[in-house]
Amino acid sequence: MLETLYAYLGGTFGVDLFFAVSGFVIARDLIPRLLGAPDRATAWKTMLAFWLRRMWRLWPSAWLWLGLTLLAVLAFNRSGVFGGFEANLQATFAGIFQYANVRFAQDFMVREIGASFVYWSLSLEEQFYLLFPVLIVLFRRHLGWALLTVALIQICMPRQQLYLMMFRTDALALGILLALWSHKVSWPAALSAFSALGRWGCLLLALTCIGIMALLSGRLELTRYAIGIIAILSALLVLMASYDRDLLLPNSRFKYLLVWIGERSYAIYLIHVPAFLATRELFYRLYPEQIASAQLTVAYLVCATVMLTVLAQLNFRLLETPLRKYGAAASMRILQPLTRRHNSSVAAVPNRLTELTPKV
Repeated sequence: MLETLYAYLGGTFGVDLFFAVSGFVIARDLIPRLLGAPDRATAWKTMLAFWLRRMWRLWPSAWLWLGLTLLAVLAFNRSGVFGGFEANLQATFAGIFQYANVRFAQDFMVREIGASFVYWSLSLEEQFYLLFPVLIVLFRRHLGWALLTVALIQICMPRQQLYLMMFRTDALALGILLALWSHKVSWPAALSAFSALGRWGCLLLALTCIGIMALLSGRLELTRYAIGIIAILSALLVLMASYDRDLLLPNSRFKYLLVWIGERSYAIYLIHVPAFLATRELFYRLYPEQIASAQLTVAYLVCATVMLTVLAQLNFRLLETPLRKYGAAASMRILQPLTRRHNSSVAAVPNRLTELTPKV
């Protein structure tokens, strides 16, 4: 039962949804900054400030849990659930140097991949953060067409090879295209269609998208174009969320719970595998003669969930939040001398953003 549940809700479609969100949010902030830069020196400092914010936001927590996982392999691995030291050492280097997606594609189903395998998606995200500012500067007015080409090629490509699945940039490209479209005159009209559906209509549409994405995630063999369809539906959900009128969730405790989870989603992403593996090791030590049962599965889930919640909260409060603020302050120190010149040129940016969006 757990294998079936994980197949459909294990996070495959969540990766594409996150990439679409990331592309949309990053592009709306970064593109105006770079297009408003009056010279190359300003553009370079803007890119440097962006990279600095991303480094302080992502690297400390990622490196901490890579190190703790490697420590667990040596000191808390009597059952062998964390895997071997060599494989985990390789996974640690791949996570630190941002090539975990390449390693995963090479080693999956061939050799042991280690307990830090989830870092493949973080590596792809980091590769995007590194290259995207450069692409903005290089393509400028043709950025929209370049991204549309990338998205269409991937969406129309049957991605049955693992390498193609480890470079899912179509969702990222679609998110960026939404950010470019948001400066077009047709954007408000598109969003007003969701308002016409009403809260229940939007909720039904969102749940339908999520249901289709979950089905395709659990049965990728249903169609060779499953990943591309998931990317398109992810972009649709981002478009709905960008309307920001509480159509899906009115002010309620459930909404605040989702916001709480969302704020700690990065920590949850990093910690969930170590937490579940540590739970298995703990139960192995406490009950070495354990026999699989429904009660034992429930006990596993409760213990792992509590451990994950506590560790994610500690990571968010003690590490993520202060270091994110430090990175933002360091970034502002780079940008502060440029603020006056940026403000004088930013008024022209919306027109340039309009030019960037393909007229299709």
